[in-house]
Amino acid sequence: MSTNTAMNAPSSELTSSKQDEPPVAQMRKGRFWRCFWLTFLVVSLAYAWYCFYVPSNHIVWADNYASAQRKATDSGQPLILYFTGKWCVPCRVMKRQVWADEEVAKAVNAHFIPVAIDLDNPDNAGLLSQYNVGGAPVTIITDPQGHALRWRAGGIGKSEFLELLREPNPSEATDK
Repeated sequence: MSTNTAMNAPSSELTSSKQDEPPVAQMRKGRFWRCFWLTFLVVSLAYAWYCFYVPSNHIVWADNYASAQRKATDSGQPLILYFTGKWCVPCRVMKRQVWADEEVAKAVNAHFIPVAIDLDNPDNAGLLSQYNVGGAPVTIITDPQGHALRWRAGGIGKSEFLELLREPNPSEATDK
């Protein structure tokens, strides 16, 4: 008869539900998920801040290409054209790891006229077509007249950037 009564019993009585769990177990599950999502939120916000954080640097940037070319012509120093965009994540990484470095700042300020060129600025469309730049980041070293000597496309690290600065100019290499 006991099996017969079990068959006639409502199904909600036969299955275990959250109401059958002790309140302590329910609180542990709730606490776990609350901690999990809070940790996930904090880590996500920290990563987002890191991706968009760009420290200041001590590079003496020219205001625009025209003024940079005038300075380069007057001083005889080569130009560094850094094509970048506000949306460009590799550009932000370069600004954080390369441009903010003191060794890079000293080398650039001593021997080059740097100018940052925003890809999204319509005034720079002529430069983009002149140097055949279709994306960012692109770093081009030119002579004072604007002829490209060396270039790198894509994000580069500090050591590769310093090598780029130290490479001889093509005209100097053939003169020797």
